[in-house]
Amino acid sequence: METLSPNYDRNGRSDLIIDDFSSGDLRSRIGSSWRLVSDAVMGGVSHGELVPYVESGRACLRLTADVRLENNGGFVQASLDLANNELLDASAYAGFEIEVFGNGEKYNLHVRTSDTRLSWQSYRASFKATAGWQRVRLPFSELVPHRIDIPLNVRTLKRIGLVAIGRAFAAELCLASVILYRRS
Repeated sequence: METLSPNYDRNGRSDLIIDDFSSGDLRSRIGSSWRLVSDAVMGGVSHGELVPYVESGRACLRLTADVRLENNGGFVQASLDLANNELLDASAYAGFEIEVFGNGEKYNLHVRTSDTRLSWQSYRASFKATAGWQRVRLPFSELVPHRIDIPLNVRTLKRIGLVAIGRAFAAELCLASVILYRRS
């Protein structure tokens, strides 16, 4: 089990900053790197790009994609391992807080744990990314199991993904921060 050091904000809260994109590349603040995954791994034809970017003066990760449904496809994601070949215990936190800028489309946050052994299993929550920076809180309690009957175990987090999924559309999503926030 990997233990990461919390980062204290000006109010003394000890939220855990997963990434703030200050590295200028795809390396996260926790040491792992963001990567692009698409439905091409299963024969789909969606394609995308994942790059460091600056949107409205903010350093961010930019995901652009053409999500297509042909060949049973329909997703593109920015994926990050949360603990290098280990598990992240997030039991001290209430959920994920992300800061996003988008194109008015709906996106998903997917979480994988040690229980999600099959590639199509995850815990999911949706959010709309407006054309302006916004903070979105996604409490663990709102993550819905997808194709798995086991409740979310926040002590065994492995990976997160920001996903454009489920319909044909042009995805444009910038991510300026990913934080595990504490209970109030």
